[in-house]
Amino acid sequence: MARPGHSTAWLPLHWTYHAVNGTADIAYRAPSGADGWVGWGINPSGGGMAGSNVFIASQTSGAVSVLTTILRNTTPTLDNTALSFDVPVPASAEYAGGAYTIYATVALPGNTTSQNTVWQAGPVSGGRVSQHSISGPNVQSVQRLDFLSGTSTGGSNSRLHRRNLHGVLNAVGWGILIPLGAMIARYLRVFEAADPAWFYLHITCQISGYVLGVAGWGLGLKLGSESKGLTYTTHRNIGIAIFCLATLQVFALFLRPDKKNKYRVYWNAYHHSVGYSVIVLAAVNIFKGLNILKPVTGWKTSYIVILATLAGVALVLEAITWAIVLRRRKRNQAYGGANGTGVQL
Repeated sequence: MARPGHSTAWLPLHWTYHAVNGTADIAYRAPSGADGWVGWGINPSGGGMAGSNVFIASQTSGAVSVLTTILRNTTPTLDNTALSFDVPVPASAEYAGGAYTIYATVALPGNTTSQNTVWQAGPVSGGRVSQHSISGPNVQSVQRLDFLSGTSTGGSNSRLHRRNLHGVLNAVGWGILIPLGAMIARYLRVFEAADPAWFYLHITCQISGYVLGVAGWGLGLKLGSESKGLTYTTHRNIGIAIFCLATLQVFALFLRPDKKNKYRVYWNAYHHSVGYSVIVLAAVNIFKGLNILKPVTGWKTSYIVILATLAGVALVLEAITWAIVLRRRKRNQAYGGANGTGVQL
């Protein structure tokens, strides 16, 4: 193979591009146990794994071999098939120092130097290549690379940034502002001096949380559409349920009966049950999202601290407001209920 002319700092890939015939000699090296596999490839049809043409190196009984296959989805049957682009020189691989190195010469699809590249690693089971992990770095291993200039754009860094933004928007919107707004409505309205300020604070938190949550939800849908064949079903379904319930809450504001209306009690029951359902589902889904993203431990710890703080404040306010309400009821009973008003928690 020709002496490598380019390399990447973010990926152990070296290559030489031959402009005369539009081919590239590549050498891809990645660490792996002897019972594992590594792969590298090009996706001519998109930016994800599905549709990628890949070279996979593994070994059986000490003999290293290279399998070529096209990933029709993210959980394929990895049979040895011809790639959709030309491979002028049969690929080869070696295993040394706890790492595989794949050597291949490829005719760049479409005769263009800018390509969507992918890479992966996983286990071998029963002598066959098995499914790699579908979380953490394994779902970030895509990058658009220019084989002529050596520059890269988009890919894993951009996608990881959007995944993190999706998580932050949802955590702040659904996971912090919505519960905070519910606490304001439940506890501050007990204090006569806080009326009607508590209502406007409640609405501000709920609308802000809804806007941020919907933005994060929409970004999640976009990320899902870019990951064909990879679906976090439970996380997605809970997210859809949260959006639907929260949207119902928004529309319910326009149907809120007057306080003296006989149907107000039913509206209150609906409003409270749907609101608390959103809060519980949001907390569950945020933790599921953290398990998917697998960020540094500090992020999950920070969210746990925030939840614990909100819960602690809620417990203290629950005791204080109930004491105020009971004392107020006792006072009203003493005066025959002629003066003062009661507050229902």
